Amino acid sequence: MSVWEIFFGNDRYKYILDGLKFSLLVTALAAIIGILIGIIVALFRISQFKPFKFLKGRKNLNKLSDFNPISFLAMIYIDVIRGTPALVQLLIMHTVIFGRVAAPKLLVAGLAFGINSGAYVAEIIRAGIQGLDKGQMEAARSLGMSYGMAMYYIIIPQAIKNILPALVSEFIILLKETSIVGYIGGMDLLRSADIITSQTYRGFEPLIAVALIYLTLTGIFTKIMRIVERRMRQGDRD
Repeated sequence: MSVWEIFFGNDRYKYILDGLKFSLLVTALAAIIGILIGIIVALFRISQFKPFKFLKGRKNLNKLSDFNPISFLAMIYIDVIRGTPALVQLLIMHTVIFGRVAAPKLLVAGLAFGINSGAYVAEIIRAGIQGLDKGQMEAARSLGMSYGMAMYYIIIPQAIKNILPALVSEFIILLKETSIVGYIGGMDLLRSADIITSQTYRGFEPLIAVALIYLTLTGIFTKIMRIVERRMRQGDRD
């Protein structure tokens, strides 16, 4: 059987197109959810919320005065998500959380990967913010800015420039992680290759095609990242 027959016989190339569309949609949805969760969790991690600080100086309660419940919960979320496999989280989302609901596979996968990505994005953002000079926050506050205004106008824009390469790398990893969506019946790229293999009894060509598609997509994302990063550096010089 020729390569042409493998992919274009009985319009089998449409499986690849459907898988590509599904994988990109899952990646986009998960990236949006991951960024939103990541920003919130990162801000929780670096927050100064200490409701028990009035206990400072009291015997046996001094440690409790420094306890930050918001930061603690954010740390628990990050440790649990980063400490368990993405496949396990995907299966829990599918069989436990949505087990009795006929939810679209796109939504289930997007939520699972978004929650997973959020933990990594949170640490990337936290590191970017804490890596900046603390004097910038102090200068902004001395000018009358609130903590929120200083974060929004001064700190976060600068942190984004520093963490952009790491964020793009995270999204590339996210794209490749979508290859496990087939475990819940999602029609991703790898699943499309399996369908073509089951019809043609040829496994090499479909897998190579999928690998080339992933390689091309990651190459495009990397190129875009380099262009944006170059323009940011030019903007800083100007």
